[in-house]
Amino acid sequence: MIRVFVVDDQDLVRTGTVMVLQAQPDMQVVGQARDGADALARLRTVRADVVLMDVRMPRMDGVAATRELLAGASAAPKVIVLTTFDLDEYAFAALRAGASGFLLKDAPAEEMLAAVRTVHEGDAVIAPSTTRRLLDHVAPTLPTPGPDPLTGREREVLRHIAMGHTNAEIAGLLFLSEGTVKTHVGRILAKLGLRDRVQAVIWAYEHGLARGR
Repeated sequence: MIRVFVVDDQDLVRTGTVMVLQAQPDMQVVGQARDGADALARLRTVRADVVLMDVRMPRMDGVAATRELLAGASAAPKVIVLTTFDLDEYAFAALRAGASGFLLKDAPAEEMLAAVRTVHEGDAVIAPSTTRRLLDHVAPTLPTPGPDPLTGREREVLRHIAMGHTNAEIAGLLFLSEGTVKTHVGRILAKLGLRDRVQAVIWAYEHGLARGR
């Protein structure tokens, strides 16, 4: 069961999101909040796997809440930020703070549910249409590029990560077990000194390993 916590200052949006999540057999809403400060207080008392976090809220926005929630926490929940605008400085700032991806608020319910499951499995959620914008904003925060230390197989896995494929999809495409793919992903992040798959996507584009370069 995936435990989800919903943070949004708009009551109607929050209630609708909760209803969609609660209707899923593999999800449970463990709490909700109207702003970042309220969310942090409540998340100290409940355990969540994934937090759906609105980025623009009064009192404490989603960026500050994400940063505080994930700072130095080894067992912190995954965070998906929700934004109204495709090109949103707040959303990019939340990614820098450690969020696992972002979604537009008007995304179909199926897309939101898929994102929750994807992030819970350890993958990142980055819409292909926003990847170039993401690169322009987040690339300067990455470690200084150096020699490519990856093996041929690791580069192949990284290309698929940059294309938005999940571990399960990569396993099918490369005829590997999902466990082997996870091992490759871990080695890629360790060798490149990257925090997560979001940064791995950016690295791949910056080094010409992904389509669109």
